[in-house]
Amino acid sequence: MLTDAHCKNASCSPGAKRERLADAGGLYLEVSPSGSKRWFWKYRKDGKEGRMALGSYPAVGLTAARKARDAAKSQKAAGIDPVQARKVEKLKGARQDGDTFKAVALEWHGKQVPEWSPGHAERTKRQLERDLFPWIGERSMASIEPMELLAALQKVEERGAIETADRALMLCRQVWRYWLPTAANTQRDITEGLKSRLTPYRGTNFPAVVEPKRFGELLRAMHAYKGGPTVRTALLLAPLLYQRPGNLRAMEWAELDLDAALWTIPSAKMKRTKREKEQGAAHVVPLPTQAVELLRDLHPLTGHGAYVFPGQRDHGRPMSDNSVRSALYSLGFGDEQSWHGFRASARTMLVDQLDLDPLAIEANLAHAVKDSNGRSYNRTQYLTKRFDQVQQWADYLDKLRKGADVLSMPQRAA
Repeated sequence: MLTDAHCKNASCSPGAKRERLADAGGLYLEVSPSGSKRWFWKYRKDGKEGRMALGSYPAVGLTAARKARDAAKSQKAAGIDPVQARKVEKLKGARQDGDTFKAVALEWHGKQVPEWSPGHAERTKRQLERDLFPWIGERSMASIEPMELLAALQKVEERGAIETADRALMLCRQVWRYWLPTAANTQRDITEGLKSRLTPYRGTNFPAVVEPKRFGELLRAMHAYKGGPTVRTALLLAPLLYQRPGNLRAMEWAELDLDAALWTIPSAKMKRTKREKEQGAAHVVPLPTQAVELLRDLHPLTGHGAYVFPGQRDHGRPMSDNSVRSALYSLGFGDEQSWHGFRASARTMLVDQLDLDPLAIEANLAHAVKDSNGRSYNRTQYLTKRFDQVQQWADYLDKLRKGADVLSMPQRAA
């Protein structure tokens, strides 16, 4: 066995690549021609010889090297690979200082940004900074208790932001799931079960009229609207085309082919992930004859610019989101029918009243759906069917507006 004197005086023989001085239990000191000395423990795994570095001499003395050997032997006896266990500990140590909630959340956020739209990425980061970082941002992930996270979420509820608290919990759940694969085996997802301790939030639907008779009354009020022609046209196109308000108000003349009765919305304008916006196909919207007529009538007024519905003060920007909303309120329907709600109105009545193909309806709504064979629904392949569908819908709206099929007509006296 080695002594401290042996270790101190050890040297490499002339011409040798290295010199090994054995201690006991597989421990030895390796001396290089340059004079550096390192401790190693030799062991066997699966019939093959391996070795584990235990440090340099004299930083690690003989007694410390023996203790490190004994610890490694104990791990091996317990079925643990000591070399692999050390690698894991080093990885954990490298992350230890950065494993605060703020550090992990920002790391997770950075990984998602390429897949998100800039607006969604900014909103998510702003919510983390406002609702979570002030309370648990500097706490290590491993030390945060469920009640501590719940208290942070309840502070959001206290200001009446029930939906925001629900969304904050969803963000925390994603952060914990991102972190857990690199955490100790004893760690768990502390967000589990917290939803039941928050004020229930089930979401809210956009107001939408789906009863035919009432929808006919709405259409008559819309056709009688006395506001400007730009807002009036957008108002009348909203139920005809049932596209998202953001797409309709940002409609450009260059996107329209009125002779072919087609509106092609670029992928970049659609409600999609960042990658889908960049690589996805455009959304093609068939136009019924009523929509084409409305757009042709508007062209002399706004056709000289890029936008079909330019802003009132700045023609280089589309009309505000509030334009059609205000028009609906002025007609007395603002609480019953939202601009976005025309999508729900169309989706409901196209099925319930006209019994039309749901797949084609979802394609017109720009919803991602699967056909019976499991493939993504091809919006252009069924364009003929969709043309027929939107024309049937537009003709049905004309009937509702005129009162046909939904209003009882007075009987003439005999």
